[in-house]
Amino acid sequence: MPRPWKRARVADSIRGQAQLCESLGSPLYARLLEGAARDVEEGGPCWSVLETAPPAPPGADEALPLRFMAGVHRIVLGGRLPALAAHFPSAGGTLEGDPWPPFLEAVTSHREELSHELLRPLQTNEVTRCAALIGGFLTAAGLARGGLRVLELGASAGLNLNWDRYWYEGRDWSWGNPNSQVRFGSTFLSSPPPPRETVEVVERAGCDIAPLDPSSPDGPLVLESFVWPDQIDRFKLLRAALEIARRHPVRIDNADACEWLAAQLERSADGVVTLVFHSFFEHYLSDKGRRNLHALVASAGRRATKSSPLAHLRMEGGGHRADIEIVTWPGRQRQLLGAADNQVRSVRWLAH
Repeated sequence: MPRPWKRARVADSIRGQAQLCESLGSPLYARLLEGAARDVEEGGPCWSVLETAPPAPPGADEALPLRFMAGVHRIVLGGRLPALAAHFPSAGGTLEGDPWPPFLEAVTSHREELSHELLRPLQTNEVTRCAALIGGFLTAAGLARGGLRVLELGASAGLNLNWDRYWYEGRDWSWGNPNSQVRFGSTFLSSPPPPRETVEVVERAGCDIAPLDPSSPDGPLVLESFVWPDQIDRFKLLRAALEIARRHPVRIDNADACEWLAAQLERSADGVVTLVFHSFFEHYLSDKGRRNLHALVASAGRRATKSSPLAHLRMEGGGHRADIEIVTWPGRQRQLLGAADNQVRSVRWLAH
């Protein structure tokens, strides 16, 4: 692609992300991304980094601006950009003043490092998604009297696999660990399916093509870098979830989703519900990959029995909204449970 056309496409992608950040409550990123878009059009330092980006995986072109910003944010959180940190609340700064000059200087002085950071895949599997998935977890748990076996695709650091160790509270209902530091409250616009008093998770595991270890020095930093720096509540929630993950580690395998899931679904246990779940995951698969995934789950569903049920919980969608859907076997019953915005700032349950 001729370079001016490529620059224009990348600039458009950055502007689209800037508008999304503005609408989702991150004026800092909106401002910096607008500046980055102009710099790309002019062939400046931002473009010199972004033009080195490798081809994106299927459906992931729009992730480039976020991967770029996360690279800068990672250096800020590491304490190596004090002038820019003064404008990043995540590093103790404020939103006063103009962040663009120190941002551009940071990009200019760290071009090689930022180019390397673009190789990292997007890591946005945030713990807030549990607030949208809880209704599906409880629905699946009600399929059998035994325990729940939970398998997550695209699990990142496995924070969402600790969903039963968090606290959920609406106007007329509550569920979970009341002593948990990970708490969801004002998110809920309506009540989820009737919760069970207790849910026993007998097994939890996940896979990811680039899993992160929450107990390592680098894992938490990578996760934090993908949180927008002026959204402090998200940082507090993430750090609380990381602490729980360190106390309750979950196995996350470095593996292709379909290959890993095929092996997991070869076995089942009497009285145990097997729940496969994922959130904003299918977008990163090719068309063939999505077909293979659904065919794999459907095949396992045909083998499911009343004493060994299977459930497939999905939170997927485009634009600003994601549907929360569950399909259960035997019998292949599909149910739309609810919907949430992409950052799970609000969840509305449709099924009871």
